[in-house]
Amino acid sequence: MPISSTGSRRRGVTLIELMVALAIITLIIGISFPSTIAGMENLRVSAGARSVATFMSVAVNRAERLQQAIEMTVFIKDNRAILRSADGRFAQRLDLPPGVSMSAVWPPLPEPSDEPRHFLFLPGGTPPRMAIQIANKRGTRRLVRLNPITGATEIATPAPEPE
Repeated sequence: MPISSTGSRRRGVTLIELMVALAIITLIIGISFPSTIAGMENLRVSAGARSVATFMSVAVNRAERLQQAIEMTVFIKDNRAILRSADGRFAQRLDLPPGVSMSAVWPPLPEPSDEPRHFLFLPGGTPPRMAIQIANKRGTRRLVRLNPITGATEIATPAPEPE
């Protein structure tokens, strides 16, 4: 520690020590930032998949419990889905989180189209066999399927697409 002209010792941090500490902190932040951003994007995709699964479950439950025919319309181009009852008293809209989009709907159509897809949930009937794939810009994908036997939704991570 430096000694002043009066003979007492000064307490504190030198400028060099402060700059070394800041350099270490900056290095740690620089290394951890990309993985933190990727983790946040994965959380958004997972939250979007849970939203889609809940939306499908609402359609199945409403058709069964309230004995109403429910139509689910999926707009891939607009990145949204809508539930409507046949009598017009019920309507619900699903919007995905920012950065997450619907990339495909199954079963696929014979010819690719941007037209909305319609699925009908009938009381006492078998739920439609359907799936919606969501993805983010980094290519992380989730597939939300509706099991036609049980009526339960399942979230899966699809295999990577061949390049």
